[in-house]
Amino acid sequence: MALLNFRKRKAAPAMPVSPQVETLMRGFSTEVMPRTADKVADFRELLPAGTRVYIAHIDGTPIEDMVRTAKRLTADGFAVMPHFPARLIADRAMLADWIARYQGEADVKQALVLAGGMANPAGDFQNSMQLMDTGLFDKAGFTRLHVAGHPEGNRDIDPSGGTETLNDALKWKQEFSERSDAEMAIVTQFAFEAAPLIAWAEALQHAGITLPIHVGIAGPARLQTLIKYAVSCGVGASLKVLQKRALDVTKLVLPYEPTEIIADLAAYKAANPDSNIVKLHFFPLGGIADNASWTMAHGGSSARPDLGR
Repeated sequence: MALLNFRKRKAAPAMPVSPQVETLMRGFSTEVMPRTADKVADFRELLPAGTRVYIAHIDGTPIEDMVRTAKRLTADGFAVMPHFPARLIADRAMLADWIARYQGEADVKQALVLAGGMANPAGDFQNSMQLMDTGLFDKAGFTRLHVAGHPEGNRDIDPSGGTETLNDALKWKQEFSERSDAEMAIVTQFAFEAAPLIAWAEALQHAGITLPIHVGIAGPARLQTLIKYAVSCGVGASLKVLQKRALDVTKLVLPYEPTEIIADLAAYKAANPDSNIVKLHFFPLGGIADNASWTMAHGGSSARPDLGR
């Protein structure tokens, strides 16, 4: 497939942006996979300098491809955060090898540590806590560790669909953050409605879990695409927002855009500045270039790269 060349794409015109939305979108992050990154000619034309870019590690992706992608993004001036899925890592030696490769070849100092979606672990590890408890990330001097949050549950972790087990894990991670040198934050699965996210974030604060929350946002995409991802990723209560939209013939053919959920979150954050909701993380389900075009148009000046370079 031909590389996407953003110079030939017409960026969406910049929209008037409310100060609340611009503030919340400042410093957003996004993610890629090696195969999707290979289709992008130049990330510097899509993202602001220094943007944090997660690299999703899907079962079957060679570590060599992950490190190659990390090396490219680091060289282009981005803060690279590869996934470390516990259930893909056979043992302590493999974890140490991955850390050494990322550090030595791509100057990586950040990681998203998560369980991963595999039903059967490849070896010794089943969850992110076991990876962090090895001490290898701290020993290697990683400056930032992020962990996954699931406001609507995760059946890979708790088959009942509840959140009690998940919240117990977050309490452990809160305690770990207090003895780790790395800065920590929670990045959530995407959702389509602000209210459940806000209720979940408030409940964590009341439980003493004060880790900053980076809210997952599904980028613009066709409705059918989003429903497919939402079902496969276990998105729960807020899926009804998409289902309701699918019943409206006038909206069925239009791409979904996250305008409403971001506006609602921005208004909440402005009214509650001490909330642990601090940033947005975009899942570019409709494509990296289309997501970048949308953030440029809706995120204000700080969301736009220097296209005159």
